[in-house]
Amino acid sequence: MKIDDALHGVTRLGLDTAPVIYLVEAHPRNRPIVRNAVQRMADGHISGITSIVTLGEVLVQPFARGNTALRQRYRDILLHSDGLQTHPIGAADAERAAELRARYRLRLPDALQVAVAIRENCQAFLTNDRRLARVAELRVLVLDDLEL
Repeated sequence: MKIDDALHGVTRLGLDTAPVIYLVEAHPRNRPIVRNAVQRMADGHISGITSIVTLGEVLVQPFARGNTALRQRYRDILLHSDGLQTHPIGAADAERAAELRARYRLRLPDALQVAVAIRENCQAFLTNDRRLARVAELRVLVLDDLEL
């Protein structure tokens, strides 16, 4: 499916961790698609939404490698980008995540990401985790299924 078709009518897009990694670490296949979505955010056409879980996940490898520059790049993108908001997680999100885990057998980080996207009224959620496609509460866009 073309990214233009996938994002048609989407004004609020939830982002999983993988798209952020693909953007920052220049994944050869998926970076152009993620860049397209991020450009729409920067231009003000789409609001990007992720949770603080993304920051916790993307920093693991930079910490393991001692790569302070990469850690700072992730922080800058997630905490200071135009069009992208990184939201905290509250008790209501944790309860929604538990409900999602029970219904769809999701891992806790995935359920928290989806819970925040639902709370923030996202019409779609961009991921590369095909297992999340079971979630019926919002449209799940799997990067490997998208093209420019």
